[in-house]
Amino acid sequence: MYKIIIDSCGELSEELKADGHFSNVPLELEVDGYRICDDESFDQKDFLRRVKESIKGPKSACPSPESYMSAYEGPEENVYVVTLSSKWSGSYKNIHVFNSKSASIGETIIGLKIQEFEEDGLPFEEVVTKVEEHIASMNTFFVLETLETLRKAGRLSNLKAMIANTLNIKPVMGSTKEGTIQQLGQARGMKKAMVQMVQDAIKCTKDCEKRVLAIAHCNCPERAQFVKEQVEKLAKFKKIVIVDTAGVSSMYANDGGIILAL
Repeated sequence: MYKIIIDSCGELSEELKADGHFSNVPLELEVDGYRICDDESFDQKDFLRRVKESIKGPKSACPSPESYMSAYEGPEENVYVVTLSSKWSGSYKNIHVFNSKSASIGETIIGLKIQEFEEDGLPFEEVVTKVEEHIASMNTFFVLETLETLRKAGRLSNLKAMIANTLNIKPVMGSTKEGTIQQLGQARGMKKAMVQMVQDAIKCTKDCEKRVLAIAHCNCPERAQFVKEQVEKLAKFKKIVIVDTAGVSSMYANDGGIILAL
């Protein structure tokens, strides 16, 4: 028996919530003193409104150790934990904590990989080894409608954010192998940027037909569908998953943001 614990930066689809093997440990969000738990009670529209009106910008806090300990409890012999990239944050059982070196739907893909190996009957140590290898081969990409949250969080210069917002330039961003953020390119307008993001993703991915590709969107399902259609024009994947962003991912992606992980 096993369980897969993903901090709430990793979104769970309704299918995974009902699966029985997956659970989220919620982070906490704060906007100008107003605290929000990133669990089932998260109100995305209210949160995005507060972020838009905020001068200082939102903050997030890691789950408490007690939250993780509570999640570890149960009859399962093997417990797997997937966390937000260590570059971005902060009883006797077989427990391994995976540094996703990603975020959002990238964490979810890792959870699915753990499940695949567990269902295949692999021993705990082999599951850990194979999943770590998969993490090393993963890539995460994103295009945001606005860079304001990244700017307020100190992850982007004021000048770059101002130029992008003024000229409608949309940077295509991605994760490094260490789990930090890098700019991969840029395009004028969201549509062109999403097309470029897909092209960049397919170009650096081998054995697409053996992989799950996941798309997370912040309040823009039509953009997620557009990205899916662009992907299907270029490659065939084992499965394509689309989910709406939860709290932490909504904080960084902001209204209209798109995240792609594979």
